[in-house]
Amino acid sequence: MASLEERLEALLALHPKRIDLSLERIARLLERLGNPQERLPPVIHVAGTNGKGSVVTFLRAMLEASGKTAHVYTSPHLVRFNERIRLGAAGGGQLVDDVTLMDAIEAVREANAGEPITFFEITTAIAFKLFAERPADFALIEVGLGGRFDATNVIARPLASVVTSISLDHAEFLGTEIAEIAMEKAGILKAGAPAVIGRQDEHVMALLGLEAEAAHAVPFRHNQEWAAHGENARLVYQDEDGLLDLPLPRLLGQHQIDNAGTAVAALRAIGVDISAEAIGQGLREAQWPARLQRLSEGPLVASSPPGSEVWLDGGHNPSAGSVISAEMASLFDRAPKPLFLITGMLTTKDPHGFFSAFDSLTQYVFTVPVEGHAGFDPRELAVRANEVGLPARSAPDVRTALQAIGEMATEPPRILICGSLYLAGQVLKENGPLPV
Repeated sequence: MASLEERLEALLALHPKRIDLSLERIARLLERLGNPQERLPPVIHVAGTNGKGSVVTFLRAMLEASGKTAHVYTSPHLVRFNERIRLGAAGGGQLVDDVTLMDAIEAVREANAGEPITFFEITTAIAFKLFAERPADFALIEVGLGGRFDATNVIARPLASVVTSISLDHAEFLGTEIAEIAMEKAGILKAGAPAVIGRQDEHVMALLGLEAEAAHAVPFRHNQEWAAHGENARLVYQDEDGLLDLPLPRLLGQHQIDNAGTAVAALRAIGVDISAEAIGQGLREAQWPARLQRLSEGPLVASSPPGSEVWLDGGHNPSAGSVISAEMASLFDRAPKPLFLITGMLTTKDPHGFFSAFDSLTQYVFTVPVEGHAGFDPRELAVRANEVGLPARSAPDVRTALQAIGEMATEPPRILICGSLYLAGQVLKENGPLPV
């Protein structure tokens, strides 16, 4: 009998392209499955360049803190495919187990009958089938790429559509201009559903407002219909229904205050019955691996210099580089330590833009391969770091880079492993803890 990994690998062979944005293939398959997307629990649909996974995490944590259940679909996974599909249950949802997942794969594969379909499309159909067969109060669905032609956009009547921060990324699929990308993200906005818009550049916000109007969606925009900011170690949220004085989110960084505010705004926009206490509890308990995650133990941490801090973040575009570097600068202000980067990056990304955010902040960069993916050759990536003024050299793997930092550092350093979610997944697989 084929293993889960073998079954997932077989799905990759159904379409020659890794990404081919279209709704035709997923619509065909879902119809054969009896259109499970029409039987989902009420859907909160989340798109954006950065922060959409964090917003989904905050939404789940807050809903579960209030006693509600939520199915969750996110991507990509870090270590195991099961991370993409979380089945809602009383007391807290659980990642789909191997047996349930294999049964769903076989049913959907049989319905597809060998026809061309991308991996993300067929796995989206698997998630929708599982969600339609199990009761829950909500389904939290994260867009894979873009929005308008993303496989998840077969959802015709979401409870709310959410658009997090938009910046340049995936230019080969979504366009090279921010306005083009914003238009693609806005494709998830639907008539009659609140359009919850997170922090944006003013021009992007204006464009999204126009797109919401054209879609007959009800706009609920950051710094217009709602606002959130940090103040005196608290998160202050306000909209026309009043003000909430909340704890800061467990996830670190100013950007997570924005993401937490966006999640609160989504719940307020749909009028869900949830107390301020449950919202606060959710913010305190939300966990999202590889987002400014400090690694405190494990084999790789043991390879780092004594007294060092090891941080992990999967951010991989210039916008993510800016928010990560801002948090590293904040950490330095509170507890000065020399910063070293260990970075691997896919060839589709912008290393100059990412590295530029760390100029004058970083002592040295070690570049490493991203195993199993089309990543930059570490030597070439080191050259890209040099070109923006960061001293860098390549290393064969993260462990070797950690040991090299130990030989170079004259005092306990702060080490940030970053540049790719796939690299972050490698680190968690080797070091732990595994996402649950």
